[in-house]
Amino acid sequence: MCNLYSMTATREAMLRLFQVSHNRAAMFDPLPAIFPGRSAPVLRLAADGESEIVAMSWGFVLPMEGRAPKRVTNTRDDKVDSRFWRASFDRRRCLVPATSFAEPHDDRKPATWHWFALSGEEARPLFAFAGIWQRWRGAVKKDGPSLEIDVYSFMTTAPNALTASINHERSPVVLAGEAEFEAWLHGDETSARGLLHPLPAERMRIVQEGFEKLDLQA
Repeated sequence: MCNLYSMTATREAMLRLFQVSHNRAAMFDPLPAIFPGRSAPVLRLAADGESEIVAMSWGFVLPMEGRAPKRVTNTRDDKVDSRFWRASFDRRRCLVPATSFAEPHDDRKPATWHWFALSGEEARPLFAFAGIWQRWRGAVKKDGPSLEIDVYSFMTTAPNALTASINHERSPVVLAGEAEFEAWLHGDETSARGLLHPLPAERMRIVQEGFEKLDLQA
């Protein structure tokens, strides 16, 4: 399960990688720490079928009777057919730009946080999580006002050999190339499900680790 990631690439780098025109993308600054409930850039298909990059709030909203709503940030690949996720998986897939994600080591106290990124010449190459989104109408806090906001989650799957050394249960579904971006956004259900697997461990590396999860590097 991933509840912290970064997106430290420039807006121009995002536009190049995802082939989005300037007038189809909101303005963004690099984000070294993105937590549940925060706003971050997401690439989706607009009503006219063109790609756009917009701000969304991280985490689907799950109402909890008598308590504050819960933000659900990750979608398990083996739960995608549930009523909570299915419509978004079928009709509202998106790409969540990122440059690294963090996981705490399960067996260490205090937790040692490990930041995972793609291998490559850059310190933290830009990639995307396989995401889904929906429009939420309602409160996001207990007794809070009713809002209308776009929210997103991203898929998780079994860990690869590298991420399993830190988190033994789940790892985000990482997409790292034009063909995968295209299949996730435009492909049919079979094509999308075919992407729900871990990225090979040799294509990733740990770029930072420490006891303080906010000891971040751009």
